[in-house]
Order: sequence, then structure tokens, then C-alpha cells
Amino acid sequence: MSGGQEDSRQTTGRIVVIGLGPGSPEQITPQAMRYVAEGEEFFGYFPYLDRLDLRADQKRIASDNREELDRASAALTRAALGKNVCVISGGDPGVFAMAAAICEAIEAGPKEWRALDLVVVPGVTAMLAVAARIGAPLGHDFCALSLSDNLKPWEVIEARLAAAASAGFVIALYNPISKARPWQLGRAFEHLRTILPASTPVIFGRAAGRPDERIEITTLGQAVAERADMATCVIIGSAETRLIEREGKQPLVYSPRFYASESK
Repeated sequence: MSGGQEDSRQTTGRIVVIGLGPGSPEQITPQAMRYVAEGEEFFGYFPYLDRLDLRADQKRIASDNREELDRASAALTRAALGKNVCVISGGDPGVFAMAAAICEAIEAGPKEWRALDLVVVPGVTAMLAVAARIGAPLGHDFCALSLSDNLKPWEVIEARLAAAASAGFVIALYNPISKARPWQLGRAFEHLRTILPASTPVIFGRAAGRPDERIEITTLGQAVAERADMATCVIIGSAETRLIEREGKQPLVYSPRFYASESK
């Protein structure tokens, strides 16, 4: 191999986008931990990086949760210099998270970023962790929506909510509420009550799998936005979703695999 070829290879690094799951160390995949062990520089939101036990030779670059594109560009810049870079994401990096930000930065960035070795390591996303704690609410067709209107108009969110509810999808809501967005979840409940029965099950799943986990079951008619925060995934059932009462135990919520009209 010529010296020029060797230099070219050395300046082409790797960028790995790693999903750490919903918070429990038991829900971090072996694949994710293998890439963490191989990484040199780690970019991520402060709490996500705090979940890693990095070695002294591994560098930590933390930033605020609202700086995704800046974080992505900084990570790609370091990878282009030949570094083995990890971008850390909660849940699954491809679900409202850092994998999309990395792709967006690559599309808008310099040509050399497209030559980087990009690896996306999946993780357990919030709706799967919450669903597993309560039964099988995602047992039939479902969709996931972000209630954040920072990157899309609220009118688009309402239209998608209406379309999903009218089509019979179970709906998992990400980014339901924050100090900067205090009204969106309440408005979403109001909108969905015009389409779905008041008895439709609603699950508030906060910090699933963590010591401060809180799982609450209510109905759409009684759901209030104050039960949620940014650590909550809200799952809203379809008209088909059922609740099974169990004496002395939390009810089970599930969506049958068959469509109701097919069972008659």
C-alpha cells in the first residue's frame, strides 16, 4: 500500500450512533456495549453520557438536549479527522433521536462526511419499554408521533393525530410536554376525544425500567396532561384496545391481533 493510500485511510474515521434504551442498564444491548468499549470520543446529552462508565482514555463531550445538529456536526468533524466517534442517544437512535440528526448533518455537510463509516446501533425505544410493562397495547397496528412543534407546525401534528385515530391505530406519543410546551398534550387529548370513545385506554409510562418508574392507566375521558413530563411516553389505545382487570394486580392492556369485525 502506498503512503498516500495509508494517509487517506487514517483520515477516514468511524461514527457510531448508539441507542442506550429507556434507562435500565439491563436494556442496553451487548452490541451497544461493544461499540462503547471501542469508542474514542463520545458526544451526547449530559444524562445519556452519565449512564456510561467510560475509561480514562475515552473522551466525553456533553451538550444540551436541544443542540442535536451542532452535536452531530461536531461529531462528524472529529470522525473525518480519523477518530472513532460515538454519538450517544437514549432509547433507539432512529426514533426521534440522533440518527436522523446525523443523517441531516451529512446531507448538508462537506462531501468527505459521506465517505465516513456510519453505524447505527438500535436500542429499546420508550414505547416498547412501556408496552412491555403493561401487557401488549401495541399488539396490533400502531404509530408513533412526537408532540413537539419545534420542528413542525402544530396544525400538522393535529392532522396526523386525527388521521391515526380515525384509521384505528394505537398512538404512542413522544415528547408529550415540557416547560416550554405546556399545552400541546392537553390539546391532543381534546382533539382525540372528538374521534375516539371516552373509554379508550391511555397509559402514562414514565421512566420505564428505571428506579423512578411510574406506570399509570386511565381512560381518554379522564386523561389529564399534568400526569406527564418529558420522561413520559403516552400510549393511547384504539377503539379495539382492551383492558383486563386482575384482582390484586395491575390491569393488563392489550390490542388484539385480529380486527374486531373479523372475529364476528
